[in-house]
Amino acid sequence: MPITDVTKDPENLSLTIVADFPVSVRRLWDAYADPRQLEKFWGPPTYPATFTRHDLYPGGRSEYYMTGPNGEHAGGYWEYLAVEEGRSFEVRNGFADADGRPNENLPSNRIVFSFEETAQGARLIMFEQFDSVEDMETVLGMGQEEGLKAALGQADDVLTDLQSFAAGQAVDVQILSDTKIRCSRIIRGTVEQVWEAQHNPELLKRWLLGPDGWVMTEATVAQAVGDTYRYAWSPGPGVEGQAFAFTGELKESEPPHREVTREAMEGMEGPASLNETTLTPVEGGTLLTLIITYANAEIRDMVLDTGMASGMEDSYARLEAEVLVAA
Repeated sequence: MPITDVTKDPENLSLTIVADFPVSVRRLWDAYADPRQLEKFWGPPTYPATFTRHDLYPGGRSEYYMTGPNGEHAGGYWEYLAVEEGRSFEVRNGFADADGRPNENLPSNRIVFSFEETAQGARLIMFEQFDSVEDMETVLGMGQEEGLKAALGQADDVLTDLQSFAAGQAVDVQILSDTKIRCSRIIRGTVEQVWEAQHNPELLKRWLLGPDGWVMTEATVAQAVGDTYRYAWSPGPGVEGQAFAFTGELKESEPPHREVTREAMEGMEGPASLNETTLTPVEGGTLLTLIITYANAEIRDMVLDTGMASGMEDSYARLEAEVLVAA
C-alpha cells in the first residue's frame, strides 16, 4: 500500500496524506500530468475517474467525473493556483455538476500536491486545507479518506508501466463518451516549440499534411480570440483524393498551454466540433492532448472511420522528424 501516513488535524482544519513509491519523482509527476494515467488511480476501483479536461499550469483547470457501479456520475474540478513543474502544484478542489460547473451546495477546499525525492524513490504529500469545521466534517464524512487510500492503491500498476505512455508511441485515441474523444501523443520538443509549430503558417505547411503526397495549400492562422482560420489541402501528383479544407474560429487561447477552437469541414453538413488542445511538459517532450466534442455519436464514429488517427500520426511524426529536429 503506497500510503504511509494519514494525519487529521481538526484544530488546523487540515488533512495530510503521505504516499511513497519506488520510482523517480519525474515518473510520479508525469503520472499526475497525464490524464490517461491519472484517471487510473484518482478514483477508487469502484468509482473510476474520467478526466475531460486537464490543464496543469497556473490558471488552468481540470474537470473529471467518477462513475459508480450503477452508472451514476459524481463530478469534480481543480483550479490551479500555482504550479512548480516537477515539484508541486496547488489547486482549489471542488465538486461539480454534470456540466463541470462548481456545485455550490458542497464544500470546496485547497490541496497542495508536493513531490519529493527519497532514498527509495519518490514521495507524494497531499496537504488538504478546509475552510471550516463543517466543510471538513462533510468531506470526510463522505468517505474521502477511505476513497483516497483505495485510489492510490492502484498507482503502483500505473507507475511501473513504462511503455504505454512513453515518447515514441503513436497517437492514442480514446472514446470518453458518446460525443467526446481524446487524442494523446508525446511529441519530442518543448511546449514552446510545439506551440510555435502549430501557429506558424510556414511551419504548418511542412508538417500538417497527413499521409505522404498531400500538400497544404492554405494555412491562414487565427491570431486572436474571435479570429477565424482556414486550412486547405490537395493531393500531390499521382495521389488519389480530392482537395478539402477546414475552417474554424478561435474561442480561447492561453499560449503556450491551451487553445479552444470550433471547427467544421467545408461542404460537410452538421454542427461544428469543439477542439480543446493542451500542451504539457513531460519526460521525453510535450504531451499533446486534444479533446474533440462532436454533436452526436454518429458524427464521432464517422470521423473516426476516416482514418483520422493514422493521418494525425503521420503529421506528428513528420513534425518531429522534419521541423523539431532542426529547432
